[in-house]
Amino acid sequence: MYFCYLLSIEMMNAVFLVTFSGLDRPGLTRKLVGVLSRFEVSILDIGQSVIHDNLSLGFLLKVPQSLDLSKFLTPLGRKAESLELRMRHKEIPLNDYQRWVGEQGQPRHIITLLGKALSALNLERITEVFERHHLNIEKVYRQSGRLSLTESPSNSHSCIEISVKGCITNRHQLYEQLLEICQKFEIDTSIQRDDLYRKNRRLVCFDMDSTLIQTEVIDQLAIRAGVGQAVSTITKQAMNGAIDFDESFCQRVALLKGLPTRVLSEVAEQLPMTKGIDRVMDCLKKVGYKTAILSGGFQYFADYLQKKYSVDYVYANQLEIIDGIVTGKVNHPIINGKRKADLLKKLTKKNGWHLEQVIAVGDGANDLPMLSCAGLGIAFHAKPLVKQKASHALNTTGLDGVLYLLGMNDRDINEIL
Repeated sequence: MYFCYLLSIEMMNAVFLVTFSGLDRPGLTRKLVGVLSRFEVSILDIGQSVIHDNLSLGFLLKVPQSLDLSKFLTPLGRKAESLELRMRHKEIPLNDYQRWVGEQGQPRHIITLLGKALSALNLERITEVFERHHLNIEKVYRQSGRLSLTESPSNSHSCIEISVKGCITNRHQLYEQLLEICQKFEIDTSIQRDDLYRKNRRLVCFDMDSTLIQTEVIDQLAIRAGVGQAVSTITKQAMNGAIDFDESFCQRVALLKGLPTRVLSEVAEQLPMTKGIDRVMDCLKKVGYKTAILSGGFQYFADYLQKKYSVDYVYANQLEIIDGIVTGKVNHPIINGKRKADLLKKLTKKNGWHLEQVIAVGDGANDLPMLSCAGLGIAFHAKPLVKQKASHALNTTGLDGVLYLLGMNDRDINEIL
């Protein structure tokens, strides 16, 4: 059965949306465009997506008044029928088209969702938040690979990017509402402005203890010095922002007095690396990112990680050591929260970058200053206070989850590595 369109329009130009759907295979777009190319129509917009081999393709066309619509719609319909595609078309009123053109300056944001699985219930609750904040979804893109139904759930994950359009009047409120839902469903989330800086990040600054490694080094040293409980108590208070970092740090270091330096080497060799660290570090280096360790821990261990992962910049606290024995003192200035932020800014300026091109990753209260001044500040398996105040959080995945927030997908990552 052939299509026949006997349409006419009394205006200089008409705008038509023509869509096609059906089983995808190579050459479909070329063949359809080939029909359009025989006529004086302009393509104002084009969109195409494929889900499980099912194609959805659309053209927004400007059609001159002089062209009899049946002259191109009829052969286009015949071609679609021969390709076993369903074709639909409708005229777009010019005032609607102009309104759509006028919306192109509206801000866009990328919402990233990452978890072991995403369900319809998850997305219903999350999209309710979008609607509440008058945000319109424009695109949804899957970053993770295709999920196998036979693969162990512990080895699978799902990650999507949602592009939304609209002005966010209260970013903190939006993030809090998303975070509340995502924590309930064990999903990580991030909100990023979709601008030029997002696509041109240059530097990734990592905290060390409980971020790159799954321990607080000072706690490990304290255990070997026989003061583990005392130091651990002070550490927890500092990481949760209950006491001043500098004060707590000096208190803890003083308890290490008399520790032989050979213990530092033993601890370094046994450091438990965070899941995903090899993958993220290797990937970042291969695509040209600079990396830095900005740590409130000790230089000895930061240097160890620098050699292991070819880190570009390292700043940490220097233990005072005399005759192979830790004295219980630390060289100043202490790398505290403010110092971390200052060092991040210094590295950014030194390389001629913008702060929006910098990523910071950390877990403790002393990381908040650098997380807040970086273009992308990520709370990684963070303390409650940090998760509340940060704008991006990774709680359910390894350190390589950072790669998804940078816009990479599994295919990109696998090709790089």
